[in-house]
Amino acid sequence: MLRTHTCGELRKANDGLPVSLAGWVHSYREQGRELVFVDLRDRYGKTQVVFNTDEDSRIDELARKLRREDVIQVEGTVRYRGDGLTNAKLETGEIEVRVTQLKLLSRSKTPPFEIEGGDLPNEELRLSHRFLDLRRPELQKNLRLRHDLTQAVRRYFNTRDFLEIETPMLGRSTPEGARDYLVPSRVHPGSFYALPQSPQIYKQILMVSGFDRYYQIARCFRDEDLRADRQPEFTQIDLEMSFVERDDILQMIDGLVSSVMKEVRDIDIPLPLPRYTHAEVMEKYGTDKPDLRFGMPIHNISDIAAESDFAVFRSVVEGGGMIRGLTVKGGADLYSRRLLDNDLKKYVGDYGAKGLAYMKVAGGALESTIAKFFSAEQQAAIIERMEAGDGDLLLFVADSWKVTCAALAALRNRIGKEQSLYDPASFSCLWVVDFPLFTWNPDANRYDAEHHPFCQPNAEDVEYLKTDPGKVRADSYDLVVNGYEAASGSVRIHDSEIQKAIFDLLNIDSDEAERRFGFLLDALRFGAPPHAGIALGLDRWVMMLAGNDNIREVIAFPKTQKAADLLSGAPSEVDAQQLLDLHIELSDPPPVE
Repeated sequence: MLRTHTCGELRKANDGLPVSLAGWVHSYREQGRELVFVDLRDRYGKTQVVFNTDEDSRIDELARKLRREDVIQVEGTVRYRGDGLTNAKLETGEIEVRVTQLKLLSRSKTPPFEIEGGDLPNEELRLSHRFLDLRRPELQKNLRLRHDLTQAVRRYFNTRDFLEIETPMLGRSTPEGARDYLVPSRVHPGSFYALPQSPQIYKQILMVSGFDRYYQIARCFRDEDLRADRQPEFTQIDLEMSFVERDDILQMIDGLVSSVMKEVRDIDIPLPLPRYTHAEVMEKYGTDKPDLRFGMPIHNISDIAAESDFAVFRSVVEGGGMIRGLTVKGGADLYSRRLLDNDLKKYVGDYGAKGLAYMKVAGGALESTIAKFFSAEQQAAIIERMEAGDGDLLLFVADSWKVTCAALAALRNRIGKEQSLYDPASFSCLWVVDFPLFTWNPDANRYDAEHHPFCQPNAEDVEYLKTDPGKVRADSYDLVVNGYEAASGSVRIHDSEIQKAIFDLLNIDSDEAERRFGFLLDALRFGAPPHAGIALGLDRWVMMLAGNDNIREVIAFPKTQKAADLLSGAPSEVDAQQLLDLHIELSDPPPVE
């Protein structure tokens, strides 16, 4: 071993101990002609090492040429600095190592940015030099957190009779909501594997095979447009259970969340986690991913507005739309007219809203350019409905149900953040259940699966599959944490006849179903147990636990928002021979419109 201790390990109790350390030169300074001081760094911390250059000419020659990020090995003796001389900035600040031997292991070029301190460089530079970026303490802390989380997950499931089973990375292309990443087969010309969007079908087959409790830290791939909290390749905490109902899964994950939060962050999460229906959260918060660290629910005043003299509101209601709004407590003095008419109006416009109406409450009445269109009784009714008082600001969107949901949910989140209505370090966890089984696709004139085609319909709604599919609720559930979808799952269909009925509604005929899912459908015909499962986004959990809002900060080697790896240069062109081996000929790319 090139070292006896790490750079974060030594303390006063080690005074007089001969040691060997190895790491990177973090900082360098000279004191006269006799002493050279170096802060030596590894992932465990820093230790100050001291070279007395008068004692050894060989050390003098090497030590004075050291620069940042050089890799060195030193041998020497630990010395207590003395009372009052501790460096409080270092955990090892009580001691230093007096060096007797120095070996240069690797010389470094001048780094393009500071490893610690200084201004954070732009993300493109950091990602192209990820090997340097990963030396930063913040990223090393995040990856340690990721490790701790995965180990806590494994300990939890391993004590509850789960088996960790790997599923294939090369499988068959199946429709799961996003584009597949395809892998051409050399030995089967013209045929392709698909990288898994999830282990969905395989884990269901494991249930049919008798493995009643499965989990996996699973790598998944989706070719979709990216955001700050999405990546083309990501990691799921995936599990499935047999002979269970929805509540069994929810209770199992309640325990996981409580255990992980306590072990990784020392946070106590009260159980059971609260549960809301999809209809409830859409009505109250406009989104199926509500952040409940603060209040500010959405209120509907459509019935009041329909009786007013305000023609804009009346016409929206008469056209089948609605008037919904938010109450910003104390907001009358927080938002100027210019900010409301320009910034916030444009903001909700990005979500489809045609405008933003606002009123302020003063003296028990409404103040606004549109207040005159509402009688005193209507104003009082609005104030009561909006749960408002003097000094509050009321914000309204008049549009379709879908637009009012999207615009007000986004506006609520923005106001909550910019007005500091919650503690960023706090956590709010909840379940959203009873999602619609189907979503109507007007472009294709058919239904799409809200989650995926294998969700079990709610037993009370099965009768509507033939008469009114839009009313059917799925036996599905999402775990929401701080406004993020932290997990998603469902009770699975284990009856092949119900599965066929779902495929029919999705316009997947029997031939196509057999072609795409034949191996699963065949398994369901051979005694499939009732089963259910869920997947938690590992990357997103680490991001939240790290207090970050960029998923690339918690992945060792992430892709950009254009799915590029700036470190390796992927994706890249390949040799002509490789394409020939795969029986692939490239055509000219289509012109950019």
